Amino acid sequence: MSERHGESLEDVDIADISPKAWRLLRVAAGYNQRAVEREVDNLMQAHISMLESGSRGLSQSRRRALFVLYTAELDDEQVDALLEHF
Repeated sequence: MSERHGESLEDVDIADISPKAWRLLRVAAGYNQRAVEREVDNLMQAHISMLESGSRGLSQSRRRALFVLYTAELDDEQVDALLEHF
């Protein structure tokens, strides 16, 4: 498990992830919005667009599901860089 300044990815406060970082996490993980829609139950492409544009936040559980999906495809350094710089 990644250590991000002493915290594991499970401890990351997903409320602090910026809209731009959400988009970059998705793209870096190799997902387009339609693919995410197929992977996460009850999540529509429009929800992802709104999260990534900052016009609407998703519930904590939906954001956590997205975070788990994306970070499973990325290495620790990629996740750390995206969360810290975007």
